[in-house]
Amino acid sequence: MSDNGSLVQTAASAEEVARAYEDNKLAQVLYHDWEAQTYDDKWSISFDERCIAYARDRFVAIAGDQGWPYGRALELGAGTGFFSLNLKQAGVLDEVHVTDLSPGMVEAARGNAAQLGFTVEGRVADAEGIPYDDDTFDVVVGHAVIHHIPDVEQAFREMLRVLKPGGRFVIAGEPTRIGDWYARQLGRVTWKATTTLTQLPPLRAKWAKDREALDESSRAAALEAVVDLHTFDPDQLARMALRAGAVDVSTTTEELTAALLGWPVRTFEAAVKPGALGWGWAMFAYGSWKRLSAVDRVLSRVLPERLFYNVGITGVKPG
Repeated sequence: MSDNGSLVQTAASAEEVARAYEDNKLAQVLYHDWEAQTYDDKWSISFDERCIAYARDRFVAIAGDQGWPYGRALELGAGTGFFSLNLKQAGVLDEVHVTDLSPGMVEAARGNAAQLGFTVEGRVADAEGIPYDDDTFDVVVGHAVIHHIPDVEQAFREMLRVLKPGGRFVIAGEPTRIGDWYARQLGRVTWKATTTLTQLPPLRAKWAKDREALDESSRAAALEAVVDLHTFDPDQLARMALRAGAVDVSTTTEELTAALLGWPVRTFEAAVKPGALGWGWAMFAYGSWKRLSAVDRVLSRVLPERLFYNVGITGVKPG
């Protein structure tokens, strides 16, 4: 524990990683507790205009811009609160509740909300059994969450149960089958090339991670492979939500060229010594992602949905 009583997470040991292969719930908690303290840095998450705009744009792309603000909102698998807290700042959500299977992530989301000057209710919870009464929320949101859930259709049923009649769920940032395949291939190649090149004598002092940090990153990657349970075909994902009882279901896909750049960039950032890359690199990466995302919006008019990296889905509770 830290001096102020907050939970300080340490890296998972090799033995814990081995146990996690046999117990997926343990893997989910272990991995996300581990990631909670560094997750925002790893994924360049912030709560400023850059990420407020990103969250708002993802929501609008999937569900439109009507009905704001949603009075009472729940984020499933909230992590550090990236999606719901930025949507609140954007005026999309009013009262925010967050859940996550990881106690460390729930604590991180509460802490981020406090730094922004508001309070959220947070509960440690499984998305297959949401600990709220029927007809509680106006909207349920999630970002990069349902691919971690063993029974996705049951999670949709639970979302619909806790929604008020006419309420909506909006889930963004889920990997498609084809997109996940090329992202992982690009990640593996980039990791191997970066960790090899940065060990060369002229580059080692500035760029190379030390062996302990590399070993920790490797264990994190091993756990990530355990907790990432699903990839999705957009049509099949929509049918799953319909079977769960949703109406007005639709899917939206994003990121093709942006993902082809983004995954090597993220992997490179994770493979080099912390602090080696400066603000100029961050601006290059973000600016390039924005430009390529604009290209992808044009490509989405002519290319099949399944080729894009991210899929989002929305649906409504009958009422």
